[in-house]
Amino acid sequence: MTYDTGFVVHGQTSREHFDPAVVRRELAVIRDDLHCNAVQIIGGDPHRLELAAGAAAELGLEVWFSPYPLELDPEQILTLFRDCATRAERLRRQGATVVFVAGVELSVMNRGFLPGESPEERVEQLVSHPERRAEAMRGLGVRINAFLGEAAATVRERFHGRLTYASIQFEQVDWAPFDIVTFELIRSAEIADRFREAVRILAQDTKPLAVTGFGTAAYRGAGDRGGRVLDVVEHDPKTKTPVRLNGVYERDEAGQAGQAGQAAYLSELLEVFETEGVDSAFVFLFALPGYPHRPDGDPRDDLDRAGLGIVKLLEGRRGQTYPDMEWEPKAAFEAVAQRYRR
Repeated sequence: MTYDTGFVVHGQTSREHFDPAVVRRELAVIRDDLHCNAVQIIGGDPHRLELAAGAAAELGLEVWFSPYPLELDPEQILTLFRDCATRAERLRRQGATVVFVAGVELSVMNRGFLPGESPEERVEQLVSHPERRAEAMRGLGVRINAFLGEAAATVRERFHGRLTYASIQFEQVDWAPFDIVTFELIRSAEIADRFREAVRILAQDTKPLAVTGFGTAAYRGAGDRGGRVLDVVEHDPKTKTPVRLNGVYERDEAGQAGQAGQAAYLSELLEVFETEGVDSAFVFLFALPGYPHRPDGDPRDDLDRAGLGIVKLLEGRRGQTYPDMEWEPKAAFEAVAQRYRR
């Protein structure tokens, strides 16, 4: 399971409230009720990452310590990695099983690898000119691998456990500096017929294969959209925070005939990963702050329909299943629990 401690962009964090007691309780639910044995702790604040990772380790979970740089330049990314590597090593020396994840999708989520002022602009620049696409991707591969080589060396100076990087396939990562091959793999309708075979091929590498970043939302047809699942969300032009949905999207937590809802989507992908030789898989994600469940009123205000969390966040009220928590499990929660219980 992936657990979010707060994405940090330009000094602003996506998770306003971070209560250590709540964090530990949620991680215990991840272990005991979702039957997870490993958790990927993501975020941009090193202190929060260390606190959550420590709580997970105390619960006996394998920890993937995953700083998630956003809109940083390469030197700022290395500074973040140095800090986090020191913290991760401190935890490892206390007896925890720790894997360090040296960033996620760095080329599109940060500055200095592709032209553009946002992830959307960077991807558009990369793919919008078919006649130059192959050359652009080759250039990207050179730049990202040069940086990852430096990043791996920087982390290994401070951290002596296993190391990986959560990549996008078009980054063409050279896996020599890493112990685990990790891809963000998201199935869409366009590649659904080839998805299983692609996973099987990736798993043939001599190094263990991990899959991160896979997940979808709880509106009808979300599973077909793949990485475009959040395109239905309108954002504040200044703060970039989610405001509302751009239309009415029917809630479909479980899935119906011909439509893979969030629960069915995750269950299907976990079955593929299990049977095709994937070593580790981390559902994205437990909860996503900023996407609250609003069951009353305009359905376009119910941001949880587009939220990738397997729990729906309640605004100022407690849930029924877990009366001490301000969230309620979705159908995907039980689907993941059933898969892992087996």
